[in-house]
Amino acid sequence: MQITRSKFFVPLVAVALGFAMLTAQWIGGDPKNGLISLVIMTVLGALVLLGGRSDTVRGLRGDGRDERFHRIDVMATAVAGSVLFGTIIVASLVQMARGEDAAPFSWLGVIAALSYLGAVAVLRLRG
Repeated sequence: MQITRSKFFVPLVAVALGFAMLTAQWIGGDPKNGLISLVIMTVLGALVLLGGRSDTVRGLRGDGRDERFHRIDVMATAVAGSVLFGTIIVASLVQMARGEDAAPFSWLGVIAALSYLGAVAVLRLRG
């Protein structure tokens, strides 16, 4: 299945996340870092938008996706998920060893495990 998006999708999401960060940090009493977050996300969005005709940038942007990039994306997502899973486990163990509450990391681990198991079950049933 090929998903085609406008080349503006990822940059707009980056800017929207920048505004979300600004809002959250402003509410938390840190508007200066909120503005820095907005600038960083806006620059990131601009780099992706103006990244030219590079296959990598076009694939990340969504306007240059093909079967090859889809396969690369799936593998990269699997690697990132594995690294994140391992990081959550290590962070939980470190918190426990320090005698501190590991709940934030444990909850992330539970969510990751349940989403993985759910995806395996659904994908298995779909064939």
